Amino acid sequence: MTDRQLTEFMRATMPFAAVIGAEAVSADVGEVRVRVAWDESLCTTGGALHGGLLMGLADTAGGWCAFLNLPQGAAGTTTIESKTNFLRAVRAGSVEAVSRPLHAGRTVIVVDTELRDDDGRLVARVTQTQAVLAG
Repeated sequence: MTDRQLTEFMRATMPFAAVIGAEAVSADVGEVRVRVAWDESLCTTGGALHGGLLMGLADTAGGWCAFLNLPQGAAGTTTIESKTNFLRAVRAGSVEAVSRPLHAGRTVIVVDTELRDDDGRLVARVTQTQAVLAG
């Protein structure tokens, strides 16, 4: 699938991704990458991307990663816990979320997501737990 096809799929299955302007970069079982470009409408004081946007980006990438790691017969997944550490502001360019599974079990999936700016600097780190929904 091309980046454009992945983005269309992501936005069709998670409409909130379109609201925040998320674009898919890549997605497979081992890693999901989703990017958001800086835009004034997504900022807080001082022109920094809003923390809620960053958390939403991480949840989008992490949820997709969890979905790709669902056990056979599961109906879906939902976030039950999310822990974010913010490390720096993003005032230009874009931020990319890179999600990788830490644990893919029968009842929960734990995902680690790093958010990095265009220079590769760590912006935030998110660990989330996703419940596996029965089929």
